[in-house]
Amino acid sequence: MRHAKAEQGPTDFERPLAERGHRDAAAAGAWLAAAGFEPDHALVSAALRTRETWESVAGGADWDLDPDLDRGLYAAGPDSALDLVRLVDDDVRRLLVIGHNPTMAVVAQLLDDGDGDDELASEMASGYPTSAVAVFEYDGSWADLAAGTARLVAFHVGRG
Repeated sequence: MRHAKAEQGPTDFERPLAERGHRDAAAAGAWLAAAGFEPDHALVSAALRTRETWESVAGGADWDLDPDLDRGLYAAGPDSALDLVRLVDDDVRRLLVIGHNPTMAVVAQLLDDGDGDDELASEMASGYPTSAVAVFEYDGSWADLAAGTARLVAFHVGRG
């Protein structure tokens, strides 16, 4: 997931969500919950806007889960972001990652094995705006996650 719409801040790391961002993230959380998705683990960039996105997503979904805040995810490129996911314990069955673009869009494109719904893949490829969520199915160890190993099953842009 890409973080929700943010305002300017004293630094890029400290940019808060805009009011619209809170609404959109809550809508994304409600959509995920309605789709039956509930994470066992949340890997969230430690930047303010991603932390606030998580809070609003979790609130909209009525989830009670403490996120794993990772400062490295803030500046991670696609390879580094995938490396962080590969460190997730295999006891985790459902993982939610909230980060930044262009990394989240590139990671979503990389993971897609092309066996999912072509219309969803096309929609995802046409843009990855704030509050965009790509849902993948993956059957394997997180340590083995690689390009083209996950099937895109849903794509949604939260708008509240």
